[in-house]
Amino acid sequence: MLKNIQLYLCIFFVFAFGIFYELSIEPGCFFDCKPISKKFLTQREVMTQGEKIIFLETTDHLQPPPLVLCSVESAARIYLDRPVVFFMKGLDNNNTLVDIKSSYPALSAISALKNIFIFPLKMDILFQDTPLLPWYLQINTTKEKYWVYVSSDASRLAMVWKYGGIYMDTDVISIKPIPVEKFLAAESSQFSSNGIFGFQQHYWFLWDCMKNFVENYNGDIWGHQGPYLMTRMLKRLCNLTDFQNMEDQSCHNISFLHPHRFYPISYSQWMKYYEVWDSMPDFNYSYALHLWNFMNHEKKNMTIGSNTLVENIYKTYCPTTYWSLVQEAEGSKGTSLNKTS
Repeated sequence: MLKNIQLYLCIFFVFAFGIFYELSIEPGCFFDCKPISKKFLTQREVMTQGEKIIFLETTDHLQPPPLVLCSVESAARIYLDRPVVFFMKGLDNNNTLVDIKSSYPALSAISALKNIFIFPLKMDILFQDTPLLPWYLQINTTKEKYWVYVSSDASRLAMVWKYGGIYMDTDVISIKPIPVEKFLAAESSQFSSNGIFGFQQHYWFLWDCMKNFVENYNGDIWGHQGPYLMTRMLKRLCNLTDFQNMEDQSCHNISFLHPHRFYPISYSQWMKYYEVWDSMPDFNYSYALHLWNFMNHEKKNMTIGSNTLVENIYKTYCPTTYWSLVQEAEGSKGTSLNKTS
């Protein structure tokens, strides 16, 4: 009898200790407050979590190039407490993410990071309840000269308006957290980029941008719906002046961030990313690096062993992508040797 009592007491104390341990980790929780594994999270659940980092692929490509993977990975490493969400238009019922990751190891490697989520981009659903839907339903995409860019310009506005967070182009490498919530990125004192921006959910400025997008639509001019739209909307609000030293500007509670925050190397010097430097620049005044992929008509890539600036950036800010490329290169060499032997 005494042994039974001792056994019951033992079980009780173990159970009580378990409850105490759970409560000490997360006050008010009872066994179920641990984060849910990301594989069980739906798109809705992810997109309603805090401030997000958002990337878009508006082509049907299912094999993101290394620069895209590096951009997504670097954001996930810098913003460890935020979901980093990559929307791919090419994902559909015929191309599951499991199938794609099995075919593209580098994509599989970065998607293993706990805060990276990959979902299909469905514009017809995204544009619902926004000024963009009537435009989208009547546009003839086959006659659009810059449809990939225009659809991306529209999608990023709708995404950040609907869900809040930071949008980044897929050639933007994050190097430190952006300390402000509502911002536009200046390329110069008189010109705003739309390659990176951040706002709270349902922020009025983005609604006005979507209305202007439709009312002044001109798909024949590159950038008219993108950086030129952001610039003309910002100029409606305030008189833009020259930046003083490294100080940012503010306009109606929207931070207009100094060009060095994202463009320490200007578009006219984009080739410098693919050159060897005597020493790695510190980029002390920057939050991210825009690599100007649109300017890269020569299709220059990061080359393993080149010691270029871009290779060192990959090593530092997206090591998983970098080492996947190293392994891929070594595998290719091994295959070549086997073929010639």
